[in-house]
Amino acid sequence: MHYDYLIVGTGLFGAVFAHEMRQRGKQVLLVEKKNHIAGNIYTENEMGINVHRFGAHIFHTSDREVWEYVNRFAQFNHYINSPVAVYKDELYNLPFNMNTFSKMWNIKTPAQAKEIIASQIAGLHIGEPRNLEEQALSLVGRDVYEKLVKGYTEKQWGRDCRELPTFIIKRLPLRFTYDNNYFNDPYQGVPTGGYTQIIEKLLEGCRVVTGMSYREFTACNAAKAEDGRDSWDRLLYTGMIDEYYDYCFGELEYRSLRFETEVLPDEDNYQGNAVVNYTQREIPYTRIIEHKHFEFGKGAGTIITREYPAAWRRGEEPYYPVNDEKNTRTYQRYLERSQKEKNVLFGGRLGQYKYYDMDKVIRAALDMVQSEL
Repeated sequence: MHYDYLIVGTGLFGAVFAHEMRQRGKQVLLVEKKNHIAGNIYTENEMGINVHRFGAHIFHTSDREVWEYVNRFAQFNHYINSPVAVYKDELYNLPFNMNTFSKMWNIKTPAQAKEIIASQIAGLHIGEPRNLEEQALSLVGRDVYEKLVKGYTEKQWGRDCRELPTFIIKRLPLRFTYDNNYFNDPYQGVPTGGYTQIIEKLLEGCRVVTGMSYREFTACNAAKAEDGRDSWDRLLYTGMIDEYYDYCFGELEYRSLRFETEVLPDEDNYQGNAVVNYTQREIPYTRIIEHKHFEFGKGAGTIITREYPAAWRRGEEPYYPVNDEKNTRTYQRYLERSQKEKNVLFGGRLGQYKYYDMDKVIRAALDMVQSEL
């Protein structure tokens, strides 16, 4: 069959693009290397709990059009992300706010918190920060840095904070109100029933091939008799742009993650919150997710996932682009090459080597649709 678009990847970017083009009468074919659709927002129901298989995903946006768009495909609850952090035997609210400061210093007012932070910063005598540690200390002072930033960040990046560049932490927001809402966006929530249903609805009427990489698919297609081959006019590639070009300019760097999920059939409520961060470097995981709390679940049994940061190697799942100067220069070379392609588009976190929140992925996909039309 002949298609207008071959789309590689069934995550949010590819699925939104496919849906919009399908609505406009285009024929689309999607290829997904995982054995399921939905990419990293894939949720799977187990014991009546929608488990976020690839880490916690909380939808939040200030883009009303995107919020209305995604609500066409699922009903969202009113979940507000309010993680807590564990440091040794101490428990703190996140983001850094008056609840955090009150617990840390036994104070009550914003003026007291500001005075303590300002005095700690002044006592450090940091001029131009030379590394991430100095950058963070110059923003929040020693106590917040040592207890809530240092260990967590070093686990995330696999390096000492003094070896990390300042650009990783451009700002650390301090809120001098008693507000544990992690996001400032007016529209927030988690889809009741999980995220996979959204992708299923977006891809209705589309042909989808799972469990096959783009290279495997094209090789298999080329091996068929000519009258049995699929063909297409344009390609949307949401995989790794350096992989598409056989790493001709070198590998782009990523950080990866490993997930360890545990079913606790006899435990009704393991930690009392959906997300609990562990900020000591000695504890190997960065956080524990208790999935039932994303949808205010009740009843017997619970499921938790420990999230371990990991070095990325070719063949493993890339999560966070390392957007330092070296990788930015390398990506720019790939971008310049891609711009010479007449019938190939690159989209999403891997195709554009950029960390995207979910709402930004949808907006970028919708914008690409308009550009194509």
